[in-house]
Amino acid sequence: MNRRVRQKVYQFKGKKEAIIRSNTELDGGCSNSHATYGVDWTTLPDDAAIQLFLCLNYRDRANLSSTCRTYRQLGSSPCLWSSLDLRSRKFDISAAKMLSSRCSNLQMLRFRGAESADAIINLQARCLRQISGEFCLDITDASLSVIVARHEMLESLHLGPDACQRISSDAIKAIANCCSKLKRLWLSGVREVSEDAINALANHCGHLVEVGFIESENVDEMALGNLNSVRFLSIAGTRNLKWSSATQVWGRLPNLVGLDVSRTDVSLSTVMRLLSTSRTLKVLLTLNCPVFEAEVDNSMMYNQKGKVILSFSSEIFKGIATLFADSAEIDGDVSHCWRNLKNKNRLSDEIVNWIEWVLSHTLLRIAENSPKEFDNFWLRQGAALLLSLMQSTQEEVQERAATAIATFVIIDDENATIDCRRAAAILQHGGIRLLLDLARSSREGLQSEVAKAIANLSVDSKVAKAVAEIGGINILANLARSMNRLVAEEAAGGLWNLSVGEEHKGAIAKAGGVKALVDLIFKWPSSSDGVLERAAGALANLAADDKCSIEVAGAGGVHALVMLTQSCKFEGVQEQAARALANLAAHGDNNSNNAAVGLEVGAIQALVQLTRSQHEGVRQEAAGALWNLSFDDKNREAIATAGGVEALGLDSGKTIDSARICSSLYYLKATSAVARKSKVATSDKVSLAQSCSGSSQGLQERAAGALWGLSVSEVNSIAIGREGGVPPLIALARSVVEDVHETAAGALWNLAFNPSNALRIVEDGGVPALVHLCSSSVSKMARFMAALALAYMFDGRMDDTAPLGSSEGTSKSVNLNVVKRTAFKHIGDFVRSFSDQHTFAIAATSAAPTALAQITERARISEAGHLRCSGSEIGRFVTMLRNPSSVLKTCAAFALLQFTMPGGRHAMHHTILLQDVGAPRILRGAAAAALSPTEAKIFAKIVLRNLEHHHMETSVQK
Repeated sequence: MNRRVRQKVYQFKGKKEAIIRSNTELDGGCSNSHATYGVDWTTLPDDAAIQLFLCLNYRDRANLSSTCRTYRQLGSSPCLWSSLDLRSRKFDISAAKMLSSRCSNLQMLRFRGAESADAIINLQARCLRQISGEFCLDITDASLSVIVARHEMLESLHLGPDACQRISSDAIKAIANCCSKLKRLWLSGVREVSEDAINALANHCGHLVEVGFIESENVDEMALGNLNSVRFLSIAGTRNLKWSSATQVWGRLPNLVGLDVSRTDVSLSTVMRLLSTSRTLKVLLTLNCPVFEAEVDNSMMYNQKGKVILSFSSEIFKGIATLFADSAEIDGDVSHCWRNLKNKNRLSDEIVNWIEWVLSHTLLRIAENSPKEFDNFWLRQGAALLLSLMQSTQEEVQERAATAIATFVIIDDENATIDCRRAAAILQHGGIRLLLDLARSSREGLQSEVAKAIANLSVDSKVAKAVAEIGGINILANLARSMNRLVAEEAAGGLWNLSVGEEHKGAIAKAGGVKALVDLIFKWPSSSDGVLERAAGALANLAADDKCSIEVAGAGGVHALVMLTQSCKFEGVQEQAARALANLAAHGDNNSNNAAVGLEVGAIQALVQLTRSQHEGVRQEAAGALWNLSFDDKNREAIATAGGVEALGLDSGKTIDSARICSSLYYLKATSAVARKSKVATSDKVSLAQSCSGSSQGLQERAAGALWGLSVSEVNSIAIGREGGVPPLIALARSVVEDVHETAAGALWNLAFNPSNALRIVEDGGVPALVHLCSSSVSKMARFMAALALAYMFDGRMDDTAPLGSSEGTSKSVNLNVVKRTAFKHIGDFVRSFSDQHTFAIAATSAAPTALAQITERARISEAGHLRCSGSEIGRFVTMLRNPSSVLKTCAAFALLQFTMPGGRHAMHHTILLQDVGAPRILRGAAAAALSPTEAKIFAKIVLRNLEHHHMETSVQK
């Protein structure tokens, strides 16, 4: 499972994945190219063609304009270019010049970042009425002054909600001097708004109706009393206000209808003075004002002599309802009811719109800060308020509400944890259907924020189910095909989270989601880390399903993912791409993807390289991919050829700083999807194993597992021992994690097959580690393989390397006789733990089928059926049956029992190998030998019965 959640992005990455790519796309006009399918679309009436253009976003309009001269002329119609939303594009001076010929009638512009702000003047949009900018941290007084000087018709200027820290009162004075028609000014995070700046607005902007100085350090409250034309004033989040002065002058403003003092230290007495002194004030917002809320009586009337107080301590919907004469007929979402009323007066409509505007700002700010004290508020009315705001007629309000929904459900964005109660509140109020309906909007800004909300909410399984049932998978798959990077990115994030559920994988594939995700990787450059990480993460989850993995490979997913591992330097992308390759390679018995990944040019080399990453998640997934790939013999050879063994010993002194171990942003982290319990695994690097003994369970398991797989080849096994692979495996064998026990024991078992490695294990203190595993591990598999490793080490083949009782020629002083006795004791104890003396006594005297069946069932280690031994290994166990040691005889018979157990994955394979080496004769001898231990005799009889069972089964099949 792997998910991710995403909060609001705080920094615009002005990268070159711009949708505006060339002059040809925006201005190119090819020679009259006629339709080739029987319909000449250029013959449409001009009005019909323009209506067609209106259905497209502006980039698609530009593309369609470039198809022929007729469409180029129609595509330049002023009515098609009255507004531009440039937030998802890299908008610079060159892009502005390309668009300038179409912008003579431009009325509204939305942009993001300082570079875009500097390019605005090159649009030559003299009639511009509205400018809205985000991420304005680096916009300077000089830039803003030039913008307003070139756009004297400006009526609305909104910069925020992020802080405009480099804008000062000088820029505000420039706005006042240049924009006499200004009606609305909304600035966030300005350091200081001086008396001179405010007086300039009062003197030169006689049409100014709405003013907002949000989250500012200092605002001259006395000067605000000079803004006589202002009907709506917000100083939410502004600090250092002198309330005694403010109440004196604000109460005298002749046209003030709405006042927003949210997120300030206003007190109840100040609020009451404002209400009593102002004759025109109708609405006062005190949202998230701790001093006021501590003093106010929650039973206080919403409406004080026709003046409404809206705070989080009251029911906001009911408070708004008191503004209307027919409020008795309004139930629930008053804003929705008001929007549907036929007889609306202009002032009330302006009030509702303004309330929606300031509510959306405040709720988003609270959602971003995520204070615990608002838990009850979100459940009681906050979720319903956000859904109401999403139905607003104001585009920016809708988007902020969607962003707030995406944000307020998050508890921990680092670990992708959401509040299921909040998600349930959205679901309960019909929010999922509303979000999916809005996702069909043609407005890309809204699409991206809604897709983000759906993605984050879908971390909750109930929401994910609702999204799928309402048709959300098809909607997200379509959005993932968008040419808008932000839309495609958030849609891919939604598919990522939905793909966690096994029940949704098939639906995503059916909706064309696999192809859309693969295409995203090819479509966007390697610098587009957000969209690539989400696409790779979703493909990784889908690849865990057998059928979907085939579709991923068929859509070009192997090549796309390998390309990411080679070209993209972002750790999150590398991690997800490696995880996807690991899951693709995990279905070796069911499809050919394992071999396909290994055959892809550069795949194994790239994965080997990724095991050197400083990021633990990347190393972990790369090791997991190599582990799975090593199920294929050719892949094992390629891994070794790519330097997978040699690299293991390069960094023997390497340590990992735990501070470097970090998880990636927005959507959930987890494990690779397919369990790997097989003796044939993959390869990794010894240096990786050396460095990860103190790291996470996942990395430890994959590092040991990779060495386990590589050691299947005796050549590689010798190289691993020579390059220093034994000590880290011994360290991993001492891990407290059960799965790490299994992989470390498996790798040491393989290594111990070689006498030189066996001696290294002894010298490096491996016997105590294996003895501990054999006697104490919770995992039966770990205990079993530890016993087999000890049996390999002391079956006599190591004697030629180091004579028993001597340590001459060795680098460490070890008494082999002592460790051998210790090993044999624990091997015997392990095998006897599966025996029952009473049942064994019955089986020894009569060989009764019932007794043998009971012993078989008691001795069964179900996971051992996944192990696959080579002919030489089977031969070694058969040889042990003749060993003078009763412990080795019993251990060998017990091992062969496991490998031939009916129902085992490789039981038939092992049966054939045993027949090839003449094992039945030796087994009969062991079963009949008078001096053999009882356990060895009984286990040998059971193995013979297993062989007979498989022989009969084969005969029946034939």
